[in-house]
Formats: sequence, C-alpha cells, structure tokens
Amino acid sequence: MAVRDPEATKARIFDAAVAEFARYGIAGARIDRIAAEAKANKQLIYAYFGNKAQLFSQVLGRSMVDLAAAVPVDPDDIEGWLDRLMDYHAAHPELLRLLYWEGIQYGSTELPDETERHEHYAHKVAAVRDGQDRGVITDAIPAQDLLFLLVAMANWATVVPQMSRILVGGEDSDRDRLRASVKEAARRLVAR
Repeated sequence: MAVRDPEATKARIFDAAVAEFARYGIAGARIDRIAAEAKANKQLIYAYFGNKAQLFSQVLGRSMVDLAAAVPVDPDDIEGWLDRLMDYHAAHPELLRLLYWEGIQYGSTELPDETERHEHYAHKVAAVRDGQDRGVITDAIPAQDLLFLLVAMANWATVVPQMSRILVGGEDSDRDRLRASVKEAARRLVAR
C-alpha cells in the first residue's frame, strides 16, 4: 500500500495548476486536466485549494511571492535589477502569462485578493521611494508610476513575444540589443 504524502500531492497539484492556468487562463483551465496531470483526485484539489478561482489566486499569489524573493527591487542598481527581472521572466514566463490572463478575466474590477496584492506592491513601491528619498533616482515621477513604467519596459517582450520577434527580431543578438535598449531607457528614466 502506498503511503500518502499530502504535501507532495499539494505540490503536484500546484505545479499542474500553474501550467494549466498559464496555458488556458482562468476561464479555459479545467480542474479535470489539473487532476490528471497531478495524478490526484479532483476532490483533493477542492479540499486543498477551494474552487478554480481560489486556486488561481493562490497560484498567482505564490508565484508573485517567489518573484519578489528572487528579484527584489533595487533602486541602487536599476540596470542590474532589470537584468535579473528579465532573466527571471525568461526562465519563468508563466508568471507574466498568469498576470495577463488575470487582466483578461477581471479587467479593472476588484481582484479577489486585492488587499494582499496592494501589500505586495507596497513593498516594491517603498523600495523605489526610498531610492528617491536618498537621491539615488529621480523623484520627478511618483514612485508607483516609476515602478510601473520600469516593470512594463522589462516585461513587455515576454508578454507579447510575437510582437518582440516581429518588431525587434528573433535572434539572440536582437534580444541582447533590446535588453541594452531597455536598460538605457531605464537609465534615462531614473536619472536625477
């Protein structure tokens, strides 16, 4: 008889849910496919994570926490932070896909976990504001707007890879040139 390992089962479900939601979004994702991929009982998914929308919120929330831990905002090294951010998203494109699907699903309406999301971003904005207060980066643009602009520049090529390939080119040298351009634009954006 096999020994049950709830934590291993939860991890398999979580990984399967990340892949499913990144590929199909909230509306298109199917609990049956997640269960099959995770080799888990469908009822366990509901028991461990709640309904599909709750599972999506947990998947996205943990993915964002993982990013925040791996790539904290660094106003003292904007170019290095952008490099790390772009590298992270190249290795983990599912996070930006999850955010994109969330935007399609909810638009500008309130998110189920909006309070937690505000807290998540408040730490990042505080890091930018700290850099502004210390005179390391410009305070001509409000901290939250500056963070939004920097993240948008760094992430857009991963969100719309087809557009990047068509406009910028699909070769490694093209991606390297775009990265250098993003960093140059960021350097000018944050300059005092």
